[in-house]
Amino acid sequence: MKKIYFLFLTILLTTASYGQILAENFDYGTVTGDLTTASNGAWVQHSGSASPVVYETTSLSMSGYPSSGIGGSASLLGTSQDVNRSFPDITSGVAYGSALVNLSAVGSGNYFLHFNSSGFTARVGAQDDGNGNVLFGIGTSSSSLTYGTTPYNLNTTYLLVFSYDIASGVSNLHVLSAVTPNEPATPEATNTGNTGVTVNAISFRQSSNIPQVNIDGVRVADNWNEIMNNSTNPSVAIISPASGTTFDPGTTNVDVVFTTANTTDEIVNITVNGTTTQNVTSPFAVTTVDGGMYDVTVDLVNQGGTVDSQMTSFSVSALTVVADIAALRADVEANGTDGVYQLQSVPTVTYTRTSRNQKYIQDASAGILIDDVPGNITTTFAIGDGMSGLTGGVSFFNGVLQFNPNTDATVVASTPVTPEVVTIATLLTNFADYQSELVRINDVTFTETGTFAASTNYTINDASNVMPSSMVFRTSFAEADYIGQPIPVTEGDIVVLVAEFGGAPQVTARDLDDVTLSTDSFEQEANFSIYPNPTSTGIVNIKTTSNGEATVAVFDILGKQVITQTLTNNTLNVSSLKTGVYLVKISQNGATTTKKLVIE
Repeated sequence: MKKIYFLFLTILLTTASYGQILAENFDYGTVTGDLTTASNGAWVQHSGSASPVVYETTSLSMSGYPSSGIGGSASLLGTSQDVNRSFPDITSGVAYGSALVNLSAVGSGNYFLHFNSSGFTARVGAQDDGNGNVLFGIGTSSSSLTYGTTPYNLNTTYLLVFSYDIASGVSNLHVLSAVTPNEPATPEATNTGNTGVTVNAISFRQSSNIPQVNIDGVRVADNWNEIMNNSTNPSVAIISPASGTTFDPGTTNVDVVFTTANTTDEIVNITVNGTTTQNVTSPFAVTTVDGGMYDVTVDLVNQGGTVDSQMTSFSVSALTVVADIAALRADVEANGTDGVYQLQSVPTVTYTRTSRNQKYIQDASAGILIDDVPGNITTTFAIGDGMSGLTGGVSFFNGVLQFNPNTDATVVASTPVTPEVVTIATLLTNFADYQSELVRINDVTFTETGTFAASTNYTINDASNVMPSSMVFRTSFAEADYIGQPIPVTEGDIVVLVAEFGGAPQVTARDLDDVTLSTDSFEQEANFSIYPNPTSTGIVNIKTTSNGEATVAVFDILGKQVITQTLTNNTLNVSSLKTGVYLVKISQNGATTTKKLVIE
């Protein structure tokens, strides 16, 4: 039996019908750490991975502000993790948000706080004014911000009040040094964007050029007065689960956690899929089954009837058993990425990384990339190991399907992977069939010279004579031992993993062995020479150590063949070639090599 427990969270929430919707005081204890963990899931990650939003135990204060000096605060320091805190839908009128902020550093400008829903609204940002002071700005449906003109100080606490008018699409920003009972007539900055966007979450964003900022006292309401004052109306709020949450297969109970405020003789009734239980306390356990969907209404009632009501919906995934990776891919293509899968085949590990705990695996049908940021697979796997008991969900990143495991897996005996031999033309045409697989491309040359650098694109060509014959080789693995090593200048075979970026295929090698030239390339290298090189005479001499007819083909840096002929008197006329770098492929008595030629 597996049960999901949601710890009671001391967050004051009240209903939209009374104006105030959220009061987030970051009262999460005395231990600094990841905000999503400290808040027991009240704040959830929706983007990024490393560099989490940090829960700090110190708070921010402003006299008269109802969420001042309570609990701790949230700290945004750089790039990566973005988080959000959900609240009941605001579908009409004006959504107001507020937060105490204190900036310790500011850059060239970006947004760090916004309303969230199907689209972002009221994006609040900050930038340096050029004199070491702060300008605050606001955006709407676009990431482009309109900044105010008033310079504000670093290391000073301000109250930001931002709003989004759902009907007009106008977002306003006020920057306050003291609590103001009435909304000022002129905002610090204003912007106009999409209309009709439902607002149901507040988000913190970490990205390049955001300020280093502490945030506290986040409040959401549908009017200015409720931002500046605590509501006295009886209310109920659902803390968890957030609406739309999907739980893993095997979840048999989900606790609905709620809190009430300003109550006297009111009681709470809960209705789950039409069945009502009266006078309940928090948490209320809902019995669940795999594949079930649950609509929950929490009503606060007294003798006069219902005084407040909140709703949430959640589901439990059904486990989809797939025979192999190809079947998994087919199911995702047909049904999307919401499924949870159990893989029956035993794939072989073809590469492992410490970055994001990634592993490439492949069975007889297909390959897939495991992306395991939480580290749910705790067993150590090496290249060549078989992997058994793999379960989890899936996601896409830049077009690459990723498997996201939710449990550990087991090392078992494996079936060795023999890389399938493919041409560049085949990969360019059918790269989806080879995504994350280990393949071999024969007779490859690199256009560029020098040494390999990390995270860099290079052009490779093959000698298949099937067009197109060039594609991107990317040094995706900064840890690879070929980084800093010379780029091969002769033709050879390479073993690569097939990736994708922006709808186009790429390949990357795991290590130096994958880009080592074919077996006899080094021996053949000594059998041929070209001189003078570089040349400006229009003629080069090609020396061979064997007798017999030699053929020569010259390719430009785009892989286009510009000369092909049988060698006569060991000389090659290159006077027709423009200044540049070329590759000369020489073949004699079954031996082949490729040389770089520079025309000056």
